[in-house]
Amino acid sequence: MQVNVLEWLDRTAAQMPDRLALWDEQEQMNYKEYREKSMGLAKAVLSVLPGNGRRPVVVYLEKSIRVLASFMGIAYSGNFYSPIDVDMPKQRVDKILEVLQPELVITTKEGQKEFEKFDFSGKYILYEEVESLEEAPEVCRAAENILDTDLLYVLFTSGSTGTPKGVCITHRSVIDYTDWVTHTFGITAQDSFGNQAPFYFDNSILDIYSAMATGAALYIVPKKLFPQPVRLLEWLKENRISTIFWVPSALMVVSKLKAFRNVDLTDTLKRVLFCGEVMPNKQLNLWRKYLPEVVYANLYGPTEITDACTYYLVDREFGDEESLPIGIPMRNTQIYVLDEQDRLVTTPHVVGELCVRGTCLSTGYYNNPEKTAAAFVQNPLNGAYEEKIYRTGDLVEYNERGELLYLSRKDFQIKHMGHRIELGEIETAVASLPEITMCCCLYDEKKSRIVLFLDREMAREEINGQLEKMIPEYMLPGKLVCMETMPLNANGKIDRVKLKEYL
Repeated sequence: MQVNVLEWLDRTAAQMPDRLALWDEQEQMNYKEYREKSMGLAKAVLSVLPGNGRRPVVVYLEKSIRVLASFMGIAYSGNFYSPIDVDMPKQRVDKILEVLQPELVITTKEGQKEFEKFDFSGKYILYEEVESLEEAPEVCRAAENILDTDLLYVLFTSGSTGTPKGVCITHRSVIDYTDWVTHTFGITAQDSFGNQAPFYFDNSILDIYSAMATGAALYIVPKKLFPQPVRLLEWLKENRISTIFWVPSALMVVSKLKAFRNVDLTDTLKRVLFCGEVMPNKQLNLWRKYLPEVVYANLYGPTEITDACTYYLVDREFGDEESLPIGIPMRNTQIYVLDEQDRLVTTPHVVGELCVRGTCLSTGYYNNPEKTAAAFVQNPLNGAYEEKIYRTGDLVEYNERGELLYLSRKDFQIKHMGHRIELGEIETAVASLPEITMCCCLYDEKKSRIVLFLDREMAREEINGQLEKMIPEYMLPGKLVCMETMPLNANGKIDRVKLKEYL
């Protein structure tokens, strides 16, 4: 019985010590080096935080393999990690530190100078000063005391309000998720991951732990390549990347510029997985046209359920205007679609809120019992004993095949001209139109109008003339904002907060 994620690193380092584990532009590590650096960092953490562990340790480093070694070092020490992005504004960092109250930060000498600007009075471990260790008795003792219900990490998500919430995830949840991923997609030691997601973003969990569990290699894709789609695909080919798990916006940049015409990935790429936002079928169809033998999968889920809870293996053709299903629940996960009276919805095309139960659930928001109680609630379908479900705030419906379709956030649902409208439905229609790559809909409450943002020049009359064939008149945008490039947030998603400035 596996009780912590470190058992993967122990086993992989023992069985294939010389296999490449991690790669970035500055350095690389095999699995033996990965474990030994993690052990050295764990000993350093224990020298500052002796005792029973289970305390937060912040990682403040540029995205690199150093971050991952630090994560594992913190885990070996029996504590849990919480990454803070080096580009995060001071106000947000201070809010996170206020919630976490950490006593220790892992960073570099240069990073310490930057971190001293924040509201922190604890201690530092400087990564470059920590020596690797083959074994350390005190580290082994700490690791042996880890329970699968202990926290592995706390990731901060802004939510719809912009206030950071620390999502607490246990070892057991990550073990359960990783076992599902590696089994479902057949990940082996011969695979290589091309990581796009920042390590403070939950999409990265799939890359980090699937690689470690199987002995696959994890390559950190250089960020500078994403605006250069042809060079990006060449890089994937040069490094024999078999698996990518990216946000749809990153995939859309490639399809928008039709980079596939210049680079043949037929014998390289095996799996294209995506999560985090809606993937328009028009863009996915371009990927499928040029790489028809690749396995495509749409994963869905918020940070609170360990990255994902449903999936759809793309197994049939879709028109550009159709919505891609988010599919069916992952193994050991149950989905409830509940209406406004908390009644179970099973009928196709009846809208309800997606709620989740299972091992995947977060234990709640760190140091925030009020928000935890609001989101993680007693299962209304079970009155016999305590059983928590997570209310995602996402509106979904079943199709005739029994697959879930994502419609919108509850907070993207508006009432306009007497009608309840899902802004996501408008976005799906717009995204299906020729020449449109990225779009976003917001509602201007003050002027009571739907505002559509596009990544190309187009007249409102022109686009509404096409949309009126697809959606009712009351759903047509009242204002159009054309942008040269759509703003993206740090996770690579469309930055809706930034777009609100244009209302």
